[in-house]
Amino acid sequence: MTDSNQSEPPRSEPKKSGTKESENKKRSLLSIASVVAVATLLSKFFGLLRQVAIAAAFGVGAAYEAYNYAYILPGFLLILLGGINGPFHSAIVSALAKRDPKEAKDLIATTTTIVSGILLLVAIALVIFAVPLVDSVAPGLANSENGKIVRQIAIQQFQIMAPLALLAGLIGIGFGALNAVDSYWLPSVSPLISSATLIGALAVLWLYLGKNITLPEYAVVGGQVLAWGTLIGAIFQWLVQLFALWQAGLGGLRFRFNLAQPGLKEVLKVMAPATFSSGMMQINVYTDLFFASYIPQAAAALGYAGLLVQTPLGIVSNVILVPLLPVFSRLSDPQDWQELKSRIRQGLIFSALTMIPLSALMMVLAEPIVRLVYERYAFDQSASEFVAKILVAYSLGMFVYLSRDILVRVYYALGDGETPFRISIFNIFLNGFLDYFLAGIYGAPGLVLATVGVNIVSMVMLLIGLNRHLNGLPLALWAKEVVGLIIVSAIAAIGAFLTMKGFEQILIPNNFWQHLIELSLAGGVGISLFGFLVLQLGLPEVDQLCQSIRRKFGK
Repeated sequence: MTDSNQSEPPRSEPKKSGTKESENKKRSLLSIASVVAVATLLSKFFGLLRQVAIAAAFGVGAAYEAYNYAYILPGFLLILLGGINGPFHSAIVSALAKRDPKEAKDLIATTTTIVSGILLLVAIALVIFAVPLVDSVAPGLANSENGKIVRQIAIQQFQIMAPLALLAGLIGIGFGALNAVDSYWLPSVSPLISSATLIGALAVLWLYLGKNITLPEYAVVGGQVLAWGTLIGAIFQWLVQLFALWQAGLGGLRFRFNLAQPGLKEVLKVMAPATFSSGMMQINVYTDLFFASYIPQAAAALGYAGLLVQTPLGIVSNVILVPLLPVFSRLSDPQDWQELKSRIRQGLIFSALTMIPLSALMMVLAEPIVRLVYERYAFDQSASEFVAKILVAYSLGMFVYLSRDILVRVYYALGDGETPFRISIFNIFLNGFLDYFLAGIYGAPGLVLATVGVNIVSMVMLLIGLNRHLNGLPLALWAKEVVGLIIVSAIAAIGAFLTMKGFEQILIPNNFWQHLIELSLAGGVGISLFGFLVLQLGLPEVDQLCQSIRRKFGK
């Protein structure tokens, strides 16, 4: 899909020849961000509905606890390799953003053929080695009778979801190809299809099976429904994307094996280390679940809390990263580095503007948020209290998580996938040490705090590397601006917390509507405070946003 609207050129003089196309044919970042924001919001909303449905059906019981262990490898492949901003998406966008669209069809077909062959073998291996792989992820399950039930359900789920390995590669390449030709709506909204499919599967379980089977059978059948719903949803997501590729003139599903294909080496140069780097991140997830298997119900609680953080984080991440990644790629030439630095700052400041105040508010309002979203049917008050503690820890790291992702994409745009990979290897050992140390002190929240610590270290190391590579970055100025946002966000969070406590002095919330009123009042006070105070900081991004709003609604 293309758009005739012109965008602001990133430099006053025209780009030199050799770029994919002149900047005046590109959609503006604001236009792209708007499309991505709406599509991602819809997708994340359905993702949240999916998680609410899972919570109502299973709580922190065996079926969903097993699902978190079974999903670790297939889910890694689907979310990281097949997701927007994943390594396949990043590699394809980075390569195609610099090429004539006529070259894209054969490059996509060749890449698809090579990747599909490799991932088909991976999927077969997952089925064959399901038992030892689940046992390696969750050895603590064998220590109790309930754990053994969870283990059996997880093995079955793992085998059902193994084909996600193949689908992940196809979806990830398709996302990148569509973004490279300025098609942003479908890639951003397509996860909605997967979530809707799983919600439908849970509805069938609830309506037709829930009243006719015993509790142990419900856990087993429910586990199967979760796994099949996930797999079928991914298939539908890929089929819709395949149709979009055909409409965009990119050939749909085509297989072509040509190792001399122009651009293939460039794709693999980014894709291979980026995939390994993402794999190193997944080893950190594996490490977390390894320790979580010794803490009853921890895996399920980590899943619920993680979704509450990933919903806003995913929306903002797509809004920032999707339009910026092609820009980073087009500014990779040393003559454009000054503009590249400006875009890096833009990404980091927008991340701070959104994530830091949101983190602060979610930390002080964690328990009412969890109770509002999840507490019904199988998900009781004790589950809410457990998940809320983990949500506080997750919220603490939202800004560094997103900032790290932005910096990694800059390296990919520069054709350097090795530096993030080396940093990821270091972080494996750091995460294992922090997991062991912090889980012993704080339990399940300690596992999340370990991840936050790893992300902080990653962000610092990535910034130091870019500072050297790009001949200096104004890090002190950026740090000063971020600290200002932290202080303003802390004041806003205090206002929200006092409002919440004042409301509870009048009425202790005990149903959905009372929790909604409490959160609306407390969140409204916090957001209003932040909005007023952030205007005093004089950030250019805030001024630009205010001017855009005035232009749009002033008349």
